[in-house]
Amino acid sequence: MRPPRYSWVILSTGFTVMFLGGGSRFAFGLVLKPMTEDLGWSRSTLTLALTVFMVAGAIGLPVAGRLVDRYSLKWTMAGGSVLAALGIGLMALVQSPWHVFVVYGLLYGIGNAGIANPTVGVMITRWFERGRGMAASVANSGSSVGSLVIIVLFAAALNTIGWRYAYLMLGAANLLILFPLVIFTVRSRPGAAQSVVAPASPGDGYEATGGVDASPPPMAAILRSRPFLLLALIYMICGFQDFLVATHLVAFAQDQGISTVVAGNMLALMGVMGFVGVLAGGWMADSMGPGKPTLMCFVMRIGIFALIAIYQSTAGIMLFAALYGFTFYITAPLTVIFGGKIFGPARLGTVAGLISSVHMIAGGIGALAGAAIFDQWGSYDRAFVLMMALSVVAVAVTLMIREQRLTFAPRPA
Repeated sequence: MRPPRYSWVILSTGFTVMFLGGGSRFAFGLVLKPMTEDLGWSRSTLTLALTVFMVAGAIGLPVAGRLVDRYSLKWTMAGGSVLAALGIGLMALVQSPWHVFVVYGLLYGIGNAGIANPTVGVMITRWFERGRGMAASVANSGSSVGSLVIIVLFAAALNTIGWRYAYLMLGAANLLILFPLVIFTVRSRPGAAQSVVAPASPGDGYEATGGVDASPPPMAAILRSRPFLLLALIYMICGFQDFLVATHLVAFAQDQGISTVVAGNMLALMGVMGFVGVLAGGWMADSMGPGKPTLMCFVMRIGIFALIAIYQSTAGIMLFAALYGFTFYITAPLTVIFGGKIFGPARLGTVAGLISSVHMIAGGIGALAGAAIFDQWGSYDRAFVLMMALSVVAVAVTLMIREQRLTFAPRPA
């Protein structure tokens, strides 16, 4: 019997890493209201810890990408899994805001950079030369499934054992599952003698030589290029929207009189719809390029934010969660697809890490902006109008991107 291709082991590992790592991030939205009430803090104070997490992750992502490009994929992910698990678990002990800034903001933020979408995406692209969009989307769908399962379990734990023990259990699960999984299954790339994937198709935007450029483009030229700046702006808008919604959706629903369990299930609904959306986006990326699913994402968001700005009943919030959830993960796996098609594979880890770091910094600003808007005006209505306007900008910018491999002048001898 022919042994199974090891690429499927890699895909399963990527899915599991995103399941636990991605799902764990969204527990923060569930504890926003109970933690602030229990500890006597404002939403802005607690959300500032999420901003620290985003900034720390933004700094860590290109560093992790550089480590992956130059050194070891396995040990970058292994180290990240340990730090992330410690950051989550130590949330059980926090007493002051600075405790949350250190353990969740810094420790978890730096650790998460090693197991985030760019690192997993690079791992997937090294093992799949055909159908990269779908493979990356399947791996990234672990986040949507994880947000469904983990949020449901975490919401139940909040009602039975409280947020401290719930965080302790979540940290232990991350440590006991992710670290050994990465150590025993991750391989940086296929060996020369292994034939685990089909040849690259002409539209993939990669060289058919094991994914290595003979002359990697200089990073300075990449950072100054028009496509990189346009992508950075798109992911800035996306991050601002995503983390404002993920952080404040449950609190917003509770403000409308919806129970904690039902509000938590709205996050779970986002996970279900995110699974559908990310797979649809992967299929579209393989057949039409990454620009089309990105465009679809932001066109939908124009209508979604208009909906919630005027229709805030339980049914309206549920519909908002479902529709926004469909768009939530679409762009995440496309960072490596855009990066590979436009800039090539040699700098892919660093490029994807930099774009994702922009996404995270903007996400931290978005989460904090949502809290500031609520603390100032007592509602999120102005935030919804702002995000609808940002969606219009993102549509225009997406239409400006050309999915063509850039050529750079050779370095002087």
